[in-house]
Amino acid sequence: MKRRDFVGLTGLATGALFLPSIPGFGGALVAPERLLETVDVAVKKRLADAALNAAKSAGATYADARIGRYLNQSIFTREKQVQNIANGESYGAGVRVLANGTWGFASTNDVTEAGLAKAAQLAVAIAKANSKVQKDPVKLAAQKGYGEVVWKTPIVQSAFEVPITQKVDLLLSANAKALEGGASFVNSSLFQINEQKYFASTEGSYIDQDIHRIWPTFTVSAVDRASGKFRSRQALSAPMGMGYEYLVPKAKDKIAGPSGSGLVGYKMSYDLLEDITAATREAKQKITAKSVTPGKYDLVLDPNHLGLTIHESIGHATELDRVLGYEANYAGTSFATLDWKAQKKPYGSKVVNIVADKLQPGSLGAVGYDDEGVKTGQWDIIKDGILVDYQKTRDQAHIVNQDHSDGCCYADSWDSVQFQRMANISLQPNKQKMSVDDMVKNVDKGIYIAGRGSFSIDQQRYNFQFGGTTFYAIEKGKIAGMLEDVAYQANTQEFWNSCAATCDKDDYRLFGSFFDGKGQPAQVSAVSHGSATTRFNGVNVINTARKIG
Repeated sequence: MKRRDFVGLTGLATGALFLPSIPGFGGALVAPERLLETVDVAVKKRLADAALNAAKSAGATYADARIGRYLNQSIFTREKQVQNIANGESYGAGVRVLANGTWGFASTNDVTEAGLAKAAQLAVAIAKANSKVQKDPVKLAAQKGYGEVVWKTPIVQSAFEVPITQKVDLLLSANAKALEGGASFVNSSLFQINEQKYFASTEGSYIDQDIHRIWPTFTVSAVDRASGKFRSRQALSAPMGMGYEYLVPKAKDKIAGPSGSGLVGYKMSYDLLEDITAATREAKQKITAKSVTPGKYDLVLDPNHLGLTIHESIGHATELDRVLGYEANYAGTSFATLDWKAQKKPYGSKVVNIVADKLQPGSLGAVGYDDEGVKTGQWDIIKDGILVDYQKTRDQAHIVNQDHSDGCCYADSWDSVQFQRMANISLQPNKQKMSVDDMVKNVDKGIYIAGRGSFSIDQQRYNFQFGGTTFYAIEKGKIAGMLEDVAYQANTQEFWNSCAATCDKDDYRLFGSFFDGKGQPAQVSAVSHGSATTRFNGVNVINTARKIG
């Protein structure tokens, strides 16, 4: 698409309001055509070299420079109105150094050779000052330089190249479907991110990456005016590491839920109009759905639901900084300590095989290299139910007697210091054929749960409670109608040891966390969790509508 054509179709952005307060969507508001611009890689290399040379001259034994251009576009609608369109850009550089065995960091939005050299000198000064109170020197796992390399999210079409009017029309068309179907309220949104990141280090890496993410979502609400009762159903989309092709639905990517539910899940493309039509129907059904009877049930969990449970009870619990107690204030530490791991206690049943994968196609966390120049890959976290490894960065590897990083270092902006962040953490599917109907037919008394809901988990990632979006009773191997007011409670070991079976790879899908918070000052990252539909036996279910007294 020619830039002139793009600009000609973006008139809606002219009157953009300020973006609502959403983590990770900072930066200055800019005209939409700015989102199509790039910075020449030769310029970035020259700027990075200025920082690295200045750091070494000031006494750094190691230095890396990150030059980042972070772009985002967000579109918000409600019923027949466009609430907001905002285009954001943040551009600058961060320099991290080791001096006297201690980290130092400084950043600047003066993206010139002089600006980066000044930031590097400040970072070294900070490191030397910090070294006066540092007890043990930082130990970095060895890392070879890769020279000049490029990695790009393998997209078909950048969402930023699609005219805003086309995207607005899609959201408003979805809203119209909901209103035609009897929805009382509906809002829909589209989030798009492009990270243009350049990393250079004194070890000889010059890494240029172009990373794309997208997330279409909505909430439909139905109100019974007579009783005042209302219910909502959220989208069953997943935020993805893809371009606009995710919003071009393909029949092969549609996965039917259990017979009798009418639910449809989505793989590598998403049918917004189909999903919102179903959501409207289900929101109205939820108003008259039977309230669940508390007790023990076998749970059959859809991937769009199970991903959040994986995220909270395994993803965060196996971040090594939480395990070591370095990360505590923001969402706690972890029960899965080094001593706990050494005892080889079962984290889950033998069905539970969890893999970390920083290259998984379509995932939010897919990158070629992390933010300290480590080439990414895949490794086991839990094997046959036993915890075998954690997620690590270069300065953590020696603590667990390993000689390499897992490529888990990330910063959400040029002015944020990079630190350990979660990889894509996924439950591996059944190697034998098993469909969701095969799974359901063996359940005598159970509940099928789809979609994300409210949750809570304690400060050690152990005791938890999860709700969902849509619930169906399973009786004697068949779907037996919709339920409401469902949440399940367990602890991490109890829950994962109750894992009885997973469906096969044909049912495997990604769940995503687009705004995953961690650290102080807080940073956000995006990460996916894959799974097939999975069964858990004998899980405690509570009724969230019950009142005391």
